[in-house]
Amino acid sequence: MDLINISQTALMTIIGTIGLALFGIFFGLVYKGIDRKLAAHMQGRIGPPIRQPFLDVAKLFTKENIVPENAVPWVFNLAPLTGLVATISILLYMPLGGFAPLLSNMGDLILILYLLIIPSLAMVIGGFASGSPYATVGAQREMTTMIAYEFPFAIIIISIAWKLSLDGVTNVFALSSIASAPVWNTAGPIGFIGFMILLLALIIVTPAELSKIPFDSPEAESEIAGGLLVEYSGRNLAMFYLTDGVKTVVMASLIIALFFPYNLSPLFGLGSYPAFAVDIVFYLVKVFLVILFSVTLIRVAVARLKIDQIVYTYWVPLTLLSLVGLICIMWDQTIMANFGLQPVFEMLGLI
Repeated sequence: MDLINISQTALMTIIGTIGLALFGIFFGLVYKGIDRKLAAHMQGRIGPPIRQPFLDVAKLFTKENIVPENAVPWVFNLAPLTGLVATISILLYMPLGGFAPLLSNMGDLILILYLLIIPSLAMVIGGFASGSPYATVGAQREMTTMIAYEFPFAIIIISIAWKLSLDGVTNVFALSSIASAPVWNTAGPIGFIGFMILLLALIIVTPAELSKIPFDSPEAESEIAGGLLVEYSGRNLAMFYLTDGVKTVVMASLIIALFFPYNLSPLFGLGSYPAFAVDIVFYLVKVFLVILFSVTLIRVAVARLKIDQIVYTYWVPLTLLSLVGLICIMWDQTIMANFGLQPVFEMLGLI
């Protein structure tokens, strides 16, 4: 009997993984198309059709996969697949559209932080393995950028987990626990400001995670001819393209799980299939809004930064901003605990 249950669980996990992979790839490409279309209109251009990313991927898969003469072939070819698999794996730990994560444990958020590094490392390794001087420069810049944005990113995660632990939430690094206890529900006025600051910091971290303007110096076409991806073509380039699309959905879903884990179905008293449909549509709208503010508007409004400017931005202003958010949350907790203001804030509807 146990063997049957294990087999059924394994089968459902496999089916769920395939479904999430298709979901991430499809909507990743859809949102890339929307992003390109909106950015074009903001710049006074017509822009490509929304289906253009699908056409690009389909064409790349039909192209010849060229391996440079000076490359390490097996590393060069393995890097894109590794990045795509790691990015899809993150979706297994994400609560999407009101559905619980397919996989879940006590340290989901820590695991996600590590998995988010793998796609960038895959690009770095692929760039070094290509043997191109342009790709080598791009790989060095990518490693520097990763080191820069990981520190404020870690402060954001630790701040949220610390606040939830004080509120008695168990498994504070599990996204399902965070989604079930939204941070805004227990924060006073100062804590609310702190979480707004952390949200702003995470929005600024997102384009660097996705290598988007103004933090795309590792791939700067005008400087290093594409950098990391200069030697990639065919299906390898297509897999990196898919990785970027899926990672866009992942980062937007992470922001939603941490700061906006609300669903519409309880508000309307819906259940069963209507609830699932409404929550999924609402989730997709939230993903669009997150991408709009964290990717599209930033890359249209700000020019590309130099690598030293990127490092300075994340190590000084953004790290300090994240610490200010953490301090606000600490003050909020201290004030409510020492002065007994929590009942007053609850009566006023502030928490």
